[in-house]
Amino acid sequence: MKLVEVSALCLLGILSLCVSVEAGTFDMMREAALAYPGALPCGNWDCDCAFKRQRGCCCVANDMCQLEEQTFMRMVNLWEQLSTLEGDLRELTDNNKIAFRASMPSSPTCFGPYTSNVPIPYTSISLNDGHGYNPALGVFTAPRTGLYSFALMVYSNVGDPNARLYHQVQLKKDGQVVACVWEDNREDQEDSGTQTVLLSLRRGDQVYVELLAGRKLCGNTDMNGNSFTGYLLYPLAEE
Repeated sequence: MKLVEVSALCLLGILSLCVSVEAGTFDMMREAALAYPGALPCGNWDCDCAFKRQRGCCCVANDMCQLEEQTFMRMVNLWEQLSTLEGDLRELTDNNKIAFRASMPSSPTCFGPYTSNVPIPYTSISLNDGHGYNPALGVFTAPRTGLYSFALMVYSNVGDPNARLYHQVQLKKDGQVVACVWEDNREDQEDSGTQTVLLSLRRGDQVYVELLAGRKLCGNTDMNGNSFTGYLLYPLAEE
């Protein structure tokens, strides 16, 4: 019997959407539906819905609102997580773009000899991602901790087969020699050499190349064969 009563009340509400009903009668039906004290046919029945909204929403209105709210909050949370992930990836990849290539400038004269060891000024820069290489000092300073690869190419041409080909160039990490290229003979007027090394660097460690005292590099104008390159292979955890 109760089910029939409630159904009748809601039916009247639904019909009111399609049939013109006087304001007083409509309010009476609405008040009667809202004041019904018995158990409703479904747990979340919203009788007020039948009088204010479209048909068919009465039994699901509250559930739908709750579902919409939960879905919206999940989307907001997902968006925040994606934004955080994007930022982390950008920071990681941007900091990994560390690479440089520098060479000696063209010169009609030899570089050296000098009375003391001198850092070689590789001032012609073709690449300096991460800005770790300082051309004013000829020094690479590690922007972050990681494993790095360095290559040193040395070329010299004294221009006379009877002259002495005499040079020694060394790669240094924080003042310690890690690689060397040298030549001392009167049989060749020109020669070249290359060294490649892997170095584990902490943030702030410095790597550079120097010419030993009394030695010289010549004839690099045309070949541009004296270069210093390096790049980050992969980052390591900060100690």
